Formats: sequence, C-alpha cells, structure tokens
Amino acid sequence: MMLGDLGADVIKIEEPNHGDDTRHWGPPFTEKGEAAYFLCANRNKRSITLNLKSDTGLTILKEIISQGDVLVENFKTGTLERWGLDYETLQKIRPGLVYCTVTGYGYTGPYSARPGYDFIIQAMGGFMSITGPTEGVPHRAGVAIADISAGMFAANAILAALYARERTGEGQRIDMALLDSQIALLTYAASNYFVSGEIPTRHGNAHPNVAPYESFSARDKPFAFAAGNDMQWKKFCHAVDRPNWIDDERFSSNSARVQNRQLLADTLNDLFEQRNADYWLSLCERIGLPAGPINTIDSVFDNPQVQSRKMRVDIKGSKGDTIPLLNSPLQIPTTPISIRRPPPTLGEHTEEILSKILCYNKSHIASLRQEGVL
Repeated sequence: MMLGDLGADVIKIEEPNHGDDTRHWGPPFTEKGEAAYFLCANRNKRSITLNLKSDTGLTILKEIISQGDVLVENFKTGTLERWGLDYETLQKIRPGLVYCTVTGYGYTGPYSARPGYDFIIQAMGGFMSITGPTEGVPHRAGVAIADISAGMFAANAILAALYARERTGEGQRIDMALLDSQIALLTYAASNYFVSGEIPTRHGNAHPNVAPYESFSARDKPFAFAAGNDMQWKKFCHAVDRPNWIDDERFSSNSARVQNRQLLADTLNDLFEQRNADYWLSLCERIGLPAGPINTIDSVFDNPQVQSRKMRVDIKGSKGDTIPLLNSPLQIPTTPISIRRPPPTLGEHTEEILSKILCYNKSHIASLRQEGVL
C-alpha cells in the first residue's frame, strides 16, 4: 500500500473464490460486505485471482512477473521455490527483478520453516515483556505492530533496491522477517540491556530512562505529561509554584527522578488531582511543555490538528459506496502521494490485467475461468 501511495501499480494475486484471508476478518463489515480490516491496507491495488496450484496459473503468474519491477510474497519459507519461482529463475524471466520475501522468521535459522503470526512474534520478540502494567500479564500492542513494521521495513528495502538498480541494473533479493523487524523496534530497550546487563521490565506508561514521562491522574481523567529534560522540569516547578522540587535531591536531575520514579509519580498525582485535566493541559501549552489528552479513536479524528493534516480520507468504493480510510502520513508537497484506487473487490481486475498487460483475448480468458484457473 505504501508503494502504491507513492505511485506504484500494485497487482494483488489472490486465491479464487476465497482471496486474502483478511477479506473475512470481521465484523465490522461495510454495508457492501467489505471487511474493515481488509480495507485498511489494500488501496491502490488491482486484484487478480489465480489458482497457483495449477500449472497454467503459475505460467500466468510468471508472465505477469516478466512485466513487473518488484515481487513481494509472504508464503511460508520455500513455497515459491517449490513452484519454480525462486529468485534465480525469476531473474532469468525478468532481469533486474527486486524480489522481496516476507516471512515469520526469515529464510535462514532453525525457525525458518515456522509460520509467522503477529501475536506470537510480539511474544517471542520481547515486545510484550516491556508492554503493559508493571503488575499482571504482559500485553501485546493494540495493533499488529510486528506485521506493520515488517511491511514498513520491506517498503524501505524495496525502495533502496530500486535505487540501486538504477545505478547497477541488477536486481536484489530481500529477506524480511517479522521477528527481525519486531526485535529492531526494541531500540533503546535492547540498548539498555546491552549496556547494563539488566533485563528491561514493564513500566506501564512510564519511560524507562526519563521521568516524569507517563500518564497522570487529574481530578476528572488521566492525561499524558512529560518533562523530558532538567530545564523543562525547572520550568514546570516554577509554573506550579513548587520551586523546592528543583533542589530536592530526589528530583533535582533526571537520573534522580528515574531512581525515585514512584515517589515522583505519587507526588505529581497529588498535585494533578487538585484540578481537571484541561487546566493542566492549558498550563503546559502556555509554558511550552509536552502534554496531551489520552484520546479514544473518535476523539483522535475530531482533533483539529488531525483534521488539518487530513489523516482521514473518504473515497468512492468499487461498489459505488463511500469508504473511509486512513490517509498516508507521507507529506511530500513536491510529489504528493495519491489514492487512485479503492481497495479492490476479489478478482475485480482479472480481465483488465490479462487483456491489457498480457494481451489475452476474451475467449482465452473465458476458457481459463471454465478451467478453474481464475
């Protein structure tokens, strides 16, 4: 989808009659029967159905690949090789092809044959061990962060490979793993472990290296607040008439505040509970400190900043309905991204692709349908 937003002509190969599994992941479904889950990541794609268990289906796929620049696949490790669609073979069919494989664990290592699922990867990759309240069970992220990050890393690698091809004329083989991508997101949590040797733990909404940097309880509701450095902390202390906190050895530096994080949190909550959240948010905005409401999804899209950035977009669907979608965050005024196609219905572009790209005539396409290839 990211590549499509940037202008790529993306052809989605789907199984006849069933299609992408996420077409069936609901509710919710639109009035036209489309799964919201599928809609979120499939705009700017054309859909063709192909029975890849048939020799004819594989032949057609090879013909499509021969006309393309990039192949992205997420079958279990080794599936395409068994079908005769390995990197070396496809380089002969389409020299310079960028071949990107997305799997759970990558093409090497003892787990390479295992199927990959986001929730399992979040667990194995350490993400859940640092997510959630300090007490109780570890938590997964509220979205499929392993899947999403792997897709984002893959798009980045594909763009780099295409740039390299412009210089060398050579294709690239990209081996993208969900587990690798998830581990890469550990960033400073992993770095903290490497340097200290101490296993990071869950801190709820608090930051392991900065304090105060978490959610606090106002009189009416919680809100998010941060004083990211000592200067911000001093500014806050003056603004709330607590200058004594500046020289208090327990709070005088970020290191001290981190070491005394629970005492700091209790002290601040005692203060914040005296007034409503809007008061504290206004104060922080006035003195230039980071703070924000903890919004529900509906509040997110009612926010004037979000509306100004047009992060929701309504487009016309293939069935004549209106489909609400998240917009791309890529703001490139010189070459703006574009949403040219709604998420496709299953096989919506089969005849279009076969006739215009492969030059099949109508009778040939009809016979393929009769044979169960499409």
